[in-house]
Amino acid sequence: MSSHDAAPPAAPSRNPCCLCWCCCCSCSWNEERRRAWRASRDNKLQPLPSCEACATPSPEEVRSWAQSFDKLMHSPAGRGVFREFLRTEYSEENMLFWLACEELKAEANQHVVDEKARLIYEDYVSILSPKEVSLDSRVREGINKKMQEPSAHTFDDAQLQIYTLMHRDSYPRFLSSPTYRALLLRGSSQSSHEA
Repeated sequence: MSSHDAAPPAAPSRNPCCLCWCCCCSCSWNEERRRAWRASRDNKLQPLPSCEACATPSPEEVRSWAQSFDKLMHSPAGRGVFREFLRTEYSEENMLFWLACEELKAEANQHVVDEKARLIYEDYVSILSPKEVSLDSRVREGINKKMQEPSAHTFDDAQLQIYTLMHRDSYPRFLSSPTYRALLLRGSSQSSHEA
């Protein structure tokens, strides 16, 4: 048998583990995760409830949002209005990521933490995600290492980076936006009618 007749070298066998979080294999465990991720993603893409369904913030609360970004983010109504604003700027994924991290930090069950961490990674950190948030390479590498054994604090550095990005970039534009100004005017007109 000549060297031309030799069989081609066998492709390296692929033996994917059942704990593969990078989705590089098609084992049944990953298929189940993909189905769960799609369902989660579809739920997150639902429209926000209308303003009538949200608690209307008081004029004082609306004014307090201009005092600090922390006050805005600690207010459920403030987060909702800010999220609507981010949606108009095509950066709603920043708020969704931040909220998902907050939810993860409140979780005590390690099995649930593992699943939520994987979903957050796939939804917001993976370079394949349409909702990928902007993270620097140092933070991204740290997350990749932490994903070997996810914890409720796997995304803390990334969450801080996105929080800072929203604070420095989107928040000043929000304060001068027609959305926020309309809320201020509505609050001042309510105050003048009550006086």
